[in-house]
Amino acid sequence: MNRTFAMLLALIFATISVSSACVAAPSDWVGFTLEPERGSDGKIHASFHNQDRGRDHNNWSTGFRPSELIGLDLAGFRGSGTRPLHFALVREAGRLDCSGNGGGSRAGGSCGFAADPGFTQLLESRGIGRPTREQAFGLMAVNARRELVEAIAAARYPTPTIDDLMALSALGADGRYISELAHAGYRPDKIDTLIQFKALNVTPEWIGNFARMGYGTLPADDLVQLRALDITPEFIAGFDRAGYGRLPVDSLVQLKALGITPEFARSAQAGSQARLSVDDLVQMKVLGRHR
Repeated sequence: MNRTFAMLLALIFATISVSSACVAAPSDWVGFTLEPERGSDGKIHASFHNQDRGRDHNNWSTGFRPSELIGLDLAGFRGSGTRPLHFALVREAGRLDCSGNGGGSRAGGSCGFAADPGFTQLLESRGIGRPTREQAFGLMAVNARRELVEAIAAARYPTPTIDDLMALSALGADGRYISELAHAGYRPDKIDTLIQFKALNVTPEWIGNFARMGYGTLPADDLVQLRALDITPEFIAGFDRAGYGRLPVDSLVQLKALGITPEFARSAQAGSQARLSVDDLVQMKVLGRHR
């Protein structure tokens, strides 16, 4: 993969790690605040932060349906005055049990975290390993699920790391996505490539559109480049009509990256007596010889 695409994907994953997981190393207790979710009808925005001042103060913040905050007294949370409140957030990888005070649609307090023993045992049985407390908290925060672990194993991917599971979970990958890719015959050789697929929304349906254009057996890296630059079947068809049929992926990437459109190609060709190659189009675009 060339340097441009490596930099692009690095930016994508940097965004994921900051905004989706945000998992500080938890101490025995994690502080929380609750308030209404802006722009959402009825959701509650929860922020969790590490209370250990000796550690980094990264936050995990997201919106929840009230039913997900098990045991929360909504009347007390939304009512006037201040009263004791408690709730639990229970997920397959672990749970938070929280208590504090709230009222007027605001609340704050502390939560105790506990990893789920069954989920930990599953990771060990699949050769992934036993998560540290920090990793266990991260798996809970991104809502890692058993069916994702099982689907990765069923599709015969290399054994993922715990960080791989957190990245896939943060991106919303699930067992259905992985099994549908495998069933359609698209199985990247590496977990990193699977993460790239999900980050860029590479789906069996999207790949199928290119297969119908004659690009049915593209390597995973080519699919990543096509998706990263938003090269569509319509873009390829436009060059077909301009007389540039079945261009290799490297040429399509070069044309798209430089903003060379099928319209540009047709116009340039109309003003030239000789047949223009892709390299000719690139040179004309770079040197500004045709607009």
